[in-house]
Amino acid sequence: MSLEHGPYDIAFIGHMCFDEVIPYQGAPRVAPGSAVLCGALAAARVGKKVAVVTRMAPKDKNILEPMRQNGIEIHVIPAAETTYMKVVHPTADVDERQIYQLVNAGFFSLSDMPPLSARQVHLAGITDQEFDLDFIRGLKEEGYRLSADMQSFVRQVQPVLQSIAFQDVPDKKEIVRQLDMVKLDGVEAKVLTGTDDLERAALVFEGWGCPEIVITQAEGILARANGKTCYEKFSNQSVVGRTGRGDTTFAAYLARRMDHEAAESLKFAAALVSIKMETPGPFNGTLADVLARMQTKHAG
Repeated sequence: MSLEHGPYDIAFIGHMCFDEVIPYQGAPRVAPGSAVLCGALAAARVGKKVAVVTRMAPKDKNILEPMRQNGIEIHVIPAAETTYMKVVHPTADVDERQIYQLVNAGFFSLSDMPPLSARQVHLAGITDQEFDLDFIRGLKEEGYRLSADMQSFVRQVQPVLQSIAFQDVPDKKEIVRQLDMVKLDGVEAKVLTGTDDLERAALVFEGWGCPEIVITQAEGILARANGKTCYEKFSNQSVVGRTGRGDTTFAAYLARRMDHEAAESLKFAAALVSIKMETPGPFNGTLADVLARMQTKHAG
């Protein structure tokens, strides 16, 4: 498979995976997941031309069908196995999660990458087992406009238990320096900067050399761009679709940001992900749905 029909608006790089989700007092379920799946579908469904580069076992290629049906072009780097994640919710608080990586498809390397023409390349990893600094530097040297989700570095797989520990990243400043935009959540911000004040954390990232920062939390999203900070609350009525919230938020922001200012893009992202959280699975709405939600809930 090759990516022959570029240039693309956004190319997402990261593992596809199976997510086993065990809700609090609910029945376990297994479904295809990943930051790539949630992000790529959101961007494609609002009209962007999207490519995906993923590592996975070719035998599991059926999990790519939802993306293909939405016009997303996909390049698979073959791996022995497809990444398998287990997410346990021990309490009714959907933001309290215990995460395990039971199977890992391995690191991306520059030599495995197909020719790729894209306005934006987003590193949408699940854990620290996907991208190393050499890979990031190599992409930057090739001239890509680059963004990354800091969960790709903060979520560190523990070798014996295979549990995910949220830990500081020794190379964080060097990673952030390579990026044109960065996404993280409130927990990751605290781990990396020592503060749970979102704006203060964004200023730290700005000081490390990244000009545009998006930080998600349970209540809403903060963005800092061009020296200005803005914040937008979510408007969802339920959280049954909580899984993939941050991945979807940033993909929506990226998609809108290509043609709009940061504050407008933030409202768009908040509206889209609010719709997504009201239904399990990736975003399945339309651009019209998002614009309608913006008008009724995010117009101020």
